[in-house]
Amino acid sequence: MTITQQLKRIIRRLTPAEMAAAELADAELHRLEAQTAVEYASSVVSYEDARIKRLRKFLADQEKTA
Repeated sequence: MTITQQLKRIIRRLTPAEMAAAELADAELHRLEAQTAVEYASSVVSYEDARIKRLRKFLADQEKTA
């Protein structure tokens, strides 16, 4: 393939189907990023729940010994 043919292939207008396929790929990528964020947020919530439980138990034990 010549350089001219390669340039024509690169700068040509995309068909509606090609544009839809590119948009679908972009949407799938954003969905994966959002799922990662949900997983991270869920782990942070679990961490904070465990932390609260631990601190409440610590304070309850401190009140019993005081």
